[in-house]
Amino acid sequence: MNSSKIHRSSQLPASHLLLALVIVAVWGTNFVVIKNCLASFPPFYFAALRYLFALLPLVFFLPRPKASWGNLCIYGLATGVGQFGIMYYAVNSQISPGLASLVVQTQVFFTIGFAMLFTKERLQRYQAVAVAVAMTGLGVIALHTDATTTFLGLALVVFAGFSWGISNTASRQAGSINMLSYVVWGSAFSIPPLLFIALLFEGGPAHLWDVTLSASVGAWIGVLWQAWANTVFGYAAWAWLLSRHPAAVVAPAPLLVPIFGMGASTFFLDEPLPAWKVMAATLVITGLVVNLFWPALKGRIRQYF
Repeated sequence: MNSSKIHRSSQLPASHLLLALVIVAVWGTNFVVIKNCLASFPPFYFAALRYLFALLPLVFFLPRPKASWGNLCIYGLATGVGQFGIMYYAVNSQISPGLASLVVQTQVFFTIGFAMLFTKERLQRYQAVAVAVAMTGLGVIALHTDATTTFLGLALVVFAGFSWGISNTASRQAGSINMLSYVVWGSAFSIPPLLFIALLFEGGPAHLWDVTLSASVGAWIGVLWQAWANTVFGYAAWAWLLSRHPAAVVAPAPLLVPIFGMGASTFFLDEPLPAWKVMAATLVITGLVVNLFWPALKGRIRQYF
């Protein structure tokens, strides 16, 4: 079925909203896992392991999705190398996990922009206001950099957001297909370039083999969490939502990721949570609420007034 024939509501049903909230909770708290795993694995090798276990063993049980090889390749390269390979590198030394969870939400701009460019979706006025309010919150945090965050780190995570926008667009262009199968098979295109970069810049085969053998059980649990909870569940469910709703409705939902990300980083990593972060988080949540609930709220207002 072509994706253009799918019912694209301007409001998420309650069950789809709940699914979106579960996804962003997993993604947000994941930044603590990332930081801990980077103590054992170099970033691009870590990303390669993530997608290796996302691919195996499920690829032997799931048929290839009804998407072109080119589409799968674009998705795999964008999400594996452009989004997570680059973001792991940034979180490893260039930016704090909580701030990274926020800056990567520039994906909202890119996802909605690509939708307007390729599928001619129109941005509603309330959606533009919602994104502007939420992005104001992102701007507040971006202005408060410190010794743990560099301009290179900010630029790299913005690029990760750009890559996320590309992978979102590719998954939507794939149409109504088995999204679990899509994410699993797309992972096959993430692994070779990530391994190539790791072998070239992260110590060579002997060093990576030593890293593999010396990694703790906790680090390997983190790898499996990355592969199965974040990739197989999170991105398959996310792609499924994107295939059924306009990008402007779904894309802002991960703006809640920084709330979970900053909260988890504060609790588990002792990352500071000053007043300006709380203010920025309030702006992000306000933008998200407006984007998700304004149509229903507007209808109720009209009933009474």
